[in-house]
Amino acid sequence: MATTLISGGTVISAVGRREADVLIDGESITAILAPGQAAAFGIAADRTIDATGKYVVPGGVDVHTHMSLPFGGTEASDTFETGTIAAAWGGVTTIVDFAVQNTGTSVHEKLAEWHEKAADNCSIDYGFHQIIGGVDEDALKAMTYLVDNEGITSFKLFMAYPGILYSDDGQILRAMQNASESGALIMMHAENGIAIDVLVAQAIARGDTDPQFHSLTRPAELESEATHRAIQLAKVAGNVPLYIVHMSASGALEEVAAAQHAGLNVFAETCPQYLYLSLEDQLMQPGFEGAKWVCSTPLRTKHEHHQSDLWKGLRLNELAVVSTDHCPFCFKDQKELGLGDFSKIPNGIGGVEHRMELIYQGVVAGEISLERWVETCSTTPARMFGLDKKGVLEPGADADVLIWDPNGRTKIGINDKHHMNMDHSAYEGFEIDGKVDTVLSRGMVVVEDDTFKGRKGHGQFVKRGLSRYLH
Repeated sequence: MATTLISGGTVISAVGRREADVLIDGESITAILAPGQAAAFGIAADRTIDATGKYVVPGGVDVHTHMSLPFGGTEASDTFETGTIAAAWGGVTTIVDFAVQNTGTSVHEKLAEWHEKAADNCSIDYGFHQIIGGVDEDALKAMTYLVDNEGITSFKLFMAYPGILYSDDGQILRAMQNASESGALIMMHAENGIAIDVLVAQAIARGDTDPQFHSLTRPAELESEATHRAIQLAKVAGNVPLYIVHMSASGALEEVAAAQHAGLNVFAETCPQYLYLSLEDQLMQPGFEGAKWVCSTPLRTKHEHHQSDLWKGLRLNELAVVSTDHCPFCFKDQKELGLGDFSKIPNGIGGVEHRMELIYQGVVAGEISLERWVETCSTTPARMFGLDKKGVLEPGADADVLIWDPNGRTKIGINDKHHMNMDHSAYEGFEIDGKVDTVLSRGMVVVEDDTFKGRKGHGQFVKRGLSRYLH
């Protein structure tokens, strides 16, 4: 098997940084060496990559993506092929996507459908969470089976989208009790969907149909209320590990922090859109333009302190993970399904390519440290979701590596850096003080010299263990 030496760089981990060389044999890391040690030991690699002046970090792990997701009469515009190529361009070497079961369908059949969508199409490694949209006896049995046999150890439930994916409190409690027995982790979309539907119907009846009303009918209070309720249900279910997805609001974060302070197994993620984008600057753009930024949970007002609180949550580990909730739709023909009725705009923003870049800019701005960048974007997501060979640079780990050039620059935009399969960029015009230089997936160079060098089918399905946060 071919050997690769990444030399001259600064290796950044969740706990520190040091000048070191990374030795790769085949698909795995075999050693982290002091500078010059390889030559002293007579190690002659088949290939040497010069990382002088650059950061060498574990490949990004994005644990919240939706490739080819059916939603609102259309389907997310990135397939597993296009979406994993875009991810690689952004320094991401593993995604965990969601297989979706709706009420009245079989968990096993829907999981098989997602395996079929992804198999032989991915250029980086991938895993699955399972969405349980219909909690019944069959689904509960399937949950246990997936943990024991399929390497799927996390299940997402929805307090939103009545009639589509919504579970009531009794169903949520039953699923949580099941997860408590199997050791699985429950992921929760925490918004009070029953109340939201009332507000949406009232807004449309008043003629308030523009994209901004997507946010105004999903107030932050209904996110914090649902977060509180999910935490209490998890406590009743035996302190089952609970992971709140795509957190956007200060009040919801306060609920999580309070639960953590009380010793509960509660975790949360946020996404770049909630750290950088807002109701006023994006959703309220003239005409229908704001539809590009319709996602749930929604973008919040910049006149409160949601963004600064979320950055603080990342610093203090109240927020453990940054993911993207990558769910791209084109403006033309897809977002336009909601012309004249914001409730029909497909919910989702494309971001899998830009998470490592955007959160690095938080390092430049002094919001978080380099180590915390690696921790929230690579190490913790891998550890949280049982990806035992991902998210770290150490002997025995998969050789998933991002070489980052802090002296480079990246301009995001449809005519600049943009590889996702969509006709606009949510971050058009954003400039990053740094650049993805080289990306390796299991030892294979997939991005180098501003060229994609990977291949469809290289990415493998990864069976996940239980969350390493608690076991």
